[in-house]
Amino acid sequence: MNFDKELDARNLNCPLPILRCKKGLSEIDPAQTLKIMATDPGSVKDFQAFCKQTGHELLAQDEAEGVFTFYIKKRAN
Repeated sequence: MNFDKELDARNLNCPLPILRCKKGLSEIDPAQTLKIMATDPGSVKDFQAFCKQTGHELLAQDEAEGVFTFYIKKRAN
């Protein structure tokens, strides 16, 4: 999947992956995509809830070898 910015939030516990995500989203333009990698199992529900609450679109999520990868499309203003 294509993305515009990548963030590594591996080995960080809640709420740091979400905080990094918010910062990353602030650095890209509307409709661009942010890729985030995290290892905290709680991040799956955290990112789902974050996108639902903020209006950003969770395009995809995946898990491989304990690393969760999320693709989030920034909402249009």
